[in-house]
Amino acid sequence: MQTETTTPAELNQTRISRHNPRGIYEKVPGSGEWWARYADATGRVRREKVGSKSAAMTLYRKRKTEVLQGKKIPERLRRPEIGFAELAHDALIYSKREKRSYQDDMWRMETLLGWFRDRPAESITPQQIEARFTKATEEKGWAASTINHYRSLLSLTYRLGIRNRKVSVNPARDVPHRREDNSRVRFLTPKEEERFRSVLLNRWPDHIAEFDLALNTGLRMSSMYDLTWELVDLSRQMVHIPRTKNEEPLHLPLNDAAIEALSVLVKRGNGTGAVIRNREGTPLTGCYYWFIPAVREAGIEDFKWHDFRHTFASRLRQAGVPLETIAELLGHKSLAMTKRYAHLAAQHLHEAVQRLTARPTGTTTSTSLFCPPDAPQPTVQ
Repeated sequence: MQTETTTPAELNQTRISRHNPRGIYEKVPGSGEWWARYADATGRVRREKVGSKSAAMTLYRKRKTEVLQGKKIPERLRRPEIGFAELAHDALIYSKREKRSYQDDMWRMETLLGWFRDRPAESITPQQIEARFTKATEEKGWAASTINHYRSLLSLTYRLGIRNRKVSVNPARDVPHRREDNSRVRFLTPKEEERFRSVLLNRWPDHIAEFDLALNTGLRMSSMYDLTWELVDLSRQMVHIPRTKNEEPLHLPLNDAAIEALSVLVKRGNGTGAVIRNREGTPLTGCYYWFIPAVREAGIEDFKWHDFRHTFASRLRQAGVPLETIAELLGHKSLAMTKRYAHLAAQHLHEAVQRLTARPTGTTTSTSLFCPPDAPQPTVQ
């Protein structure tokens, strides 16, 4: 024989409901929030939060009449509304398990929750998302790439919600993707590096090792702060990143400056686990609390953490390193992204155009490139 137990709270609710009109109840006694409870045409029990007691009584009578008339209950009432906060929670769980950009997703989700935390997920429209992006662009100077990152996170949040059957629409799909300027190359000049390093020495000396490691490896922020000593081979002077943004592994050689930075960081732990730690040995998950103030204090404009990666690539190119090699060091799948650094080492282009003025053997000069083969050659006095 199967029995069901009643909790003290349920028993108390039953006692309270006996003193209320049929079909309505106050879920939390004294809260002033009244609910209507009724059975639809299929016999399924529905509950709706209304507000005042009189409003709950009115809704209850209305729903009972609709049931007798055979009217369908609106879809939004057939299932509880899912809040955006619940979808955001699910998305961060997925991100932590599946994505290397989890730390970035956490920062971005805080902004999204600030906008939509208390909203039902399906009440948010593409127009409202677009308005938020426009306002952030005007007030905070968000770049197109920043907006696209937030749009991607929103879209992922709703896609997971649809997969989990919590929502049926994805408003982020109808928000247009911003056209990005991928030709931007912002690198740290020697004078800027000197100012940056001076600020760190005076204010944040514990982070100089992170600064040097970023400059000399070109690692993305997520890859660097997720780095563990199990991925570092000091004997071969190599770092192994199992999966980059492009879903490919990266095997990166280390120069002397990077090795020196790692020799400082290894003393802050026992040689296992997280590489990036503070002086007390606590693993660090990001750089915003010191990086942004240091950039401002050093008077460096329009410089982001990702620009360390541009600096790494730009200095390689200025040293004459071929684009193919730079692409391999950065983990690019093709040269399309790496070609943005091509102009920084244009010596081969100068050599190519210089050939136009090269003197053929046995002549003083030549303009044959500009004259037909059978035309008389001009004589230079």
